[in-house]
Amino acid sequence: MSLPETAALVSLIRPGATVAIGDGFGAPRTLSKQLSAIADEHADLRLILGWLPISDPGLDPAAFADARTFMPGWGLRSAVARGEVRFLPVRLSTTPALLHGPLRPDVLLATVVETATGLRFGNEISWQRAAVAAGARVAAVVSRGAPVCAAGPALPAQQVTVVGETDRAPLDMPDDPPSPEIERMVERLLGYIPAGARLQVGPGALGATVLRRLEVPVRVDSGLLPDSVVDLDERGLLIGTPIATYLAGGSRLRDWVSGREVLHPIEFTHDPGRLSASPLFAVNTAVEIDIHGQVNVEGTERAVVGGIGGHPDYAAAASRSVGGLSIIAVTTTHHGRSTLVAGLSRPVSTPAHDVDVVVTEHGVADLRGLDRAERAETLRAAWGSAGVRADREEE
Repeated sequence: MSLPETAALVSLIRPGATVAIGDGFGAPRTLSKQLSAIADEHADLRLILGWLPISDPGLDPAAFADARTFMPGWGLRSAVARGEVRFLPVRLSTTPALLHGPLRPDVLLATVVETATGLRFGNEISWQRAAVAAGARVAAVVSRGAPVCAAGPALPAQQVTVVGETDRAPLDMPDDPPSPEIERMVERLLGYIPAGARLQVGPGALGATVLRRLEVPVRVDSGLLPDSVVDLDERGLLIGTPIATYLAGGSRLRDWVSGREVLHPIEFTHDPGRLSASPLFAVNTAVEIDIHGQVNVEGTERAVVGGIGGHPDYAAAASRSVGGLSIIAVTTTHHGRSTLVAGLSRPVSTPAHDVDVVVTEHGVADLRGLDRAERAETLRAAWGSAGVRADREEE
C-alpha cells in the first residue's frame, strides 16, 4: 500500500474507535499490517472480527485495546487461545443486532468490487451490510480479482472511502478429499433429501461431498457456497440461483458466480422466519454430541476449534419447517476417541430439540418422536462399538 493510501486509512480512524474487518476468504488482508501499526500507535482501538478461515500474518490483535470475534475459525484459533481475541458465543443471525448495539463499529475495512452501479462487496457479504447500516465508514480496498455476485443495492457512496486497490484473488478454500467414513455417512443421509429439496450444507468435506453425490435436483440455500455447487449445476441438478453469504471455494467457483446475484447479507440468509417458511434440509456436523442429542461445534474443552456460526440458525429453522429435516452427520470417533459423550466438553451450541436425525458411518439415529431414554438408546446404536465417552476431551 502506498503512503497516500495509508494516510487515507489513518484519516478515518479516530482515537478510541471501534474497527471491524470484513471476514471470509476475501478479507482485506492488504490493510492488516498498516491497521496493526495504527492500533499500536493509538493503544485504545477496539477490533471486531468475523469468520477468519485462514490466519492473517499481517494482523496483530494484541495491538488493540480489545479484540473480539463472532466466529473465530481456524485463522483465529491461536489468538483466541492466547487471550488476544475474545470469542463471543453467539449465533450468526444475532450479529446485526450486536453491530447496531454494543459492538457498533466506527470503521469497516472491507474488500469491494466495482460495478456499473457502484461499489459492492465481493467474495462475501456476511454481516458487513449491518455494519454499514449502523453507520460505519467503509475503508474500501477495490479488488480486481474478486467476483461480482452480490445481490441488492450498491454501497452508499457517501460512506465509502477507497484506501487501496489489489489484483489479488480471494484465498481458496482447501479442498480436502473426503474420508471413507464421510463417504459412508453421505451415502446414508442422501436418502433423506428428496427431489426439489431446499438444501443447506456446512463447510468442508462433508458439505462438498453431499453436493457431489446428489442424484436429485435441489435448491441451495446456505451460509457458505462451495466449489461443488458448480458440479451440481453441470449435472443439471441445481434449481435456480443459489443463496449464500460467503463463497468458500476456488477460481472455478468465482468464475461461475460472476454475474449471478448469489450473495446476500446475513439478515436475509440466516433469517429464521424465511428459512423455516418452506421445507429446509440442513446438513451439518459436530465436534461431539451427548447422549441427549445436544451438539457442541465450538471445540474441545481446552481449545476453540471453530465457533457457533450459523449451525443453530439452520438447525432450528430446518427442524421447525414442515417437511424439512435438521440432519447432523458426524464420524463416531476423532483421533481414536468417541464423539458420543456423556457430557459435552463445551456449552451446548445447538440444542437437542433442534436435531431430527443423526448420521454416522455405522448407522442412523432418527430422533423424531422419541423420549429422552429412547433418544439415548438410538444414539448409542448409531455409534456401535465406539460407545459413549465418559471423560471430557483432553486435547
